[in-house]
Parts: sequence; structure tokens; C-alpha cells
Amino acid sequence: MNEENRLGGQQVLYLPEGASRVLGRDAQRTNIAVGIAVANAIKSALGPKGMDKMLISDLGDITITNDGATILEEMNVDHPVAKIMVDIAKTQDKEAGDGTTTVVILAGELLRGAGELLEQGVHPTTIIKGYKFAAQKASEILKSRAKKVSEGDDATLLKIANVSMSSKNVGDDQVKNYLSKLVIKAVKQVKDKEADGKVVIDHDLIKIEKKAGGSIADTQYINGVLIDKEIAHPGMPKSIRNAKIALIDVALEIEKTEIDAKIEITSPEQMQAFLQQEEHMLKDMVEKIAHSKANVIFTQKGIDDVAQHFLSKSGIMAIRRVKKSDMEKLSKASGAKIVTSLEDLNEKDLGFAGLIEERKISGEQMVFIEDCKNPKSVTIFIRGGTQQVVDEAERSITDVIGAISSVIEDGMYVLGGGSIEVDLANELRSYSNNIGGREQLSIQKFADALEIIPKTLSESAGMDAIDTLVQLRNKHRTKEGSNTGVDIFKNSVGDMNKIGVFEPMRVKQQAIYSASEAAEIILRIDDMISSKGKGGRGGGGMPPGMGGEME
Repeated sequence: MNEENRLGGQQVLYLPEGASRVLGRDAQRTNIAVGIAVANAIKSALGPKGMDKMLISDLGDITITNDGATILEEMNVDHPVAKIMVDIAKTQDKEAGDGTTTVVILAGELLRGAGELLEQGVHPTTIIKGYKFAAQKASEILKSRAKKVSEGDDATLLKIANVSMSSKNVGDDQVKNYLSKLVIKAVKQVKDKEADGKVVIDHDLIKIEKKAGGSIADTQYINGVLIDKEIAHPGMPKSIRNAKIALIDVALEIEKTEIDAKIEITSPEQMQAFLQQEEHMLKDMVEKIAHSKANVIFTQKGIDDVAQHFLSKSGIMAIRRVKKSDMEKLSKASGAKIVTSLEDLNEKDLGFAGLIEERKISGEQMVFIEDCKNPKSVTIFIRGGTQQVVDEAERSITDVIGAISSVIEDGMYVLGGGSIEVDLANELRSYSNNIGGREQLSIQKFADALEIIPKTLSESAGMDAIDTLVQLRNKHRTKEGSNTGVDIFKNSVGDMNKIGVFEPMRVKQQAIYSASEAAEIILRIDDMISSKGKGGRGGGGMPPGMGGEME
């Protein structure tokens, strides 16, 4: 497409011949349509009765899940707006740990409402301004409706965990309840407090290890760390109680010099002396470890066969080539310091574990480090009948870790089942009457968009979405019915407080902000031009959806 301008009678070309471009309302319509399409693709996955998606890669790998972030990450999307929708799901996952499907559905509905206003002649900047007002007000209302919870209130925490767990296909209610209790125990164990007294939880300190075999009910909590490695030498002990652990970032082998060196050996005696010297150096290393009174060592580096022999004779268990992340977890769990020189190794650097044992799991050796004293890193070991089941259980447990962490850190939760969304929608409609100008139209559209959550929940349960929404609106106009939401198990509306459908406030708050900001970014775009790639001149053409199809 040739674009031109005239400057003093001169024709100035500022787009090269053949450059692709989508302008104005066409660009907005395309972007809104793509955003809605992505939201519709995962809409049916919302809630405990949501459907699963089967994702098949080019290599034939199968993923079966209803986790919004996973679906979007695995989907083959090329359009830039689709990638923005994927990004907000990732942000939601990182910040709140749950609610990825909610944020994408909400963003899609905000775009749908904006599209209707654009067709009526409302300017995009007016819509954006109204959405900003609405998101800010919704956050304020959300905080006023939130309820406090303490980390000692296990009953409420369990209800929050069960709501997060309920949307995943990981066994019956009894199994979900069991897994939720494991997660709560793990999160509480690794929580820490900053200098100002604020509770912080590092998710990385909860290691999730998985192995197909057994059933989901065989999933276990380990008060320590599980390492997917085997003991270095068959002569070493397979089990040690009251273990004294040394974590060394040193290779127990004779390392090659960094510069080329030539050693001339002219007689068998010299060869023998050379080998004996190597053996003596390795023996000296092992003696330093034994002198520290360590009976178990973990190293990131390798262990020479001769060193393994001496360690075995000394009754020391050794595990080599341990990942750096696992070494850090071992340090947090056992209290051991990671040492980088054997000269400095002493008894004060050692950690403790009640039991370290090698066990065979599904035909593979794994090392269990258990019964640590007040460990600040723990492990959840997931089992399941098939790899797909184990993978989905991992995603489910990760979501629950995020939900419980955010509610313990913030100490606030809200009612689920679409109850809080209907509350927010009603309040926003009242608020819009106080706003002059056309912004009130976009605030009302924001309110309508929030109601997509109870509508989708009722649809997935086989209820009539319109009838359910009317009932909820009417109930929420009275003080007695303000807790009403969608009771998907009874296919009716019910009191979410009595049923115990609770969700972390942060999940809802982050979803509102992320969805609103994504919609605002997309609505600001009125011109899409193919740009030159990072590698040099010339673009690769417009992505599908800018003249093609979204895949």
C-alpha cells in the first residue's frame, strides 16, 4: 500500500511498496474480534463443571487440561492481540496464582462491550477513560466487601483451597480435600516474615516432584526435599538416620587445568607415582569430608570413581550432579551451608535430616531427605495413574499454592460463585449515574462484562444463564441476598457464605486490573503496520488476522 504526503509540492513516500497495513475501524474491529475469539476458546473451561481441552502439539504430544494459562500457552496463536491475551493470563498466574480463565473471559467481554459502543459512535478514548474509572471503583468496592482471614483459620483456608481445586479433574472430593490440606501445610511451613512483619511466601521453596504410577491418593507431603537422583556408588549406605549433610559446590575429582600442560613419563615407576599421587589427592578430599563428621554429601559437580570408593569405605552416602535449585532447597530444608572449598568445611556447615533414603519409584531410584527440623523448603510428591493425570494434578496444586499464598499474605477473601461480580456490577451501575458524559456508558458496559462470570458458571452447569442472572440481580438488591451466587452442584442460586465458596481477594483484584488494562491497550490501536524484523530491513508480512486467519 502506498501512503503519500505532499510537502511543498513534493511527493513524499513514507511506507515502502508492498507494506501491509490495517487502519482505523478495520483495525479495531479485527482486534476486538480476535480478543473475543480467544476468550470464547477457553470460556467453557470456567468453574467446577467446566470442560477440559485437549491440546495436541505438532509432535503429537497431548495435554488435557482446563487450566486457562496452560491452554493459552499451548495454543498456536500468531495474532498480536491473541498474544496480549496470553500475556494477561501469564501475569495473572504469576501475581495471583489462580484466576487465569477468569481474566481472559473478562477481557474478552470488555472488548465486546467496547465494540458495541464504538458502533454507536463513542470514541475509544472515552471508553478507555470510563473503563479506568470502573476498574478503580470496582477495586475499592472489592476491598470493602472482602472478609478477613488469619493463617490459623484452617477451616476457611481449606474452603478457599477446595474452590481452587474443584475446577480440576483430579479425583473425587475426598482426594481434593486431602491435596488441599497438603498444600496448606506446605505453604504454612515455608512462609517467612520480612523486617516490617509482612508475611511473604516464596513458591519456589515448595518443590513439586511427580512420577506416574499409583493413584492421586498416593500423593505425599515430604518434610524436606526429594531428589530425582540415585546414590553414586552401590557400596554406599542406602539409608541413613540422623544424617549430617554437607552441601559442596566442589568436584571430587582431579580437574583438568585450564591451560594445556604436558607431563612426560619415561618409566613405569613414574606412572605408578603419578597415579598414586592422584589417589592420594582424592583420599585427602574424602578425609576432609569425614573429618567434618558429615555422613551424607550432595554436590553439584562430579565424583571420581576412586573418590566414590573412599567415600563408600568411610560409610558416607554421596549424590552427585545435583541441580543448583535443588542444592538451594536442600540448604533451606536442612540448614546446611553450601561450601565452595573443602578446606573450609566444618561441622558448623552441616545440615540435619532425620532420614535420608534411596527408594525405587516406578522403576527409578529417588533420594528422599525427610524429617528435617523446621524446614523452610518442602516437597509435594505427586502420583497418578497416567502422565496426563499427574500433569493435571501438578497444575492444580500449583494453582492452590498460589491461591493459599495470596490469601495468607493479604489476609483477605471474597465470596465466589459469581456473587462478588454481581455485587460489583450493581454498585458500578449506581456509580455510573454520578458520572457525567459518555463515560457512564462504558462504566455500564464494564458492569455488564463482570456478569459474564456468573453467566458462564451457570451455562457450564446446564442452567439457563439469563434466568440465573435475573435471579442474582434481584437477590443482590436486598441486604439478605447479597451473598447469593451460582450453586452449580444444585443447579440453582444459593448463599455462598453458607456453602463455603470463598476466593482470594487478590485473584479478583488482579483479574479486574489486568483485563481492564489489556482492553485499554487493544482499544488504543487504530493502525497496524508490518514492521521490519530485528534482523534487518523488511517485514515478514502481517500476522494472521491482519489479512489472514488466526490459528
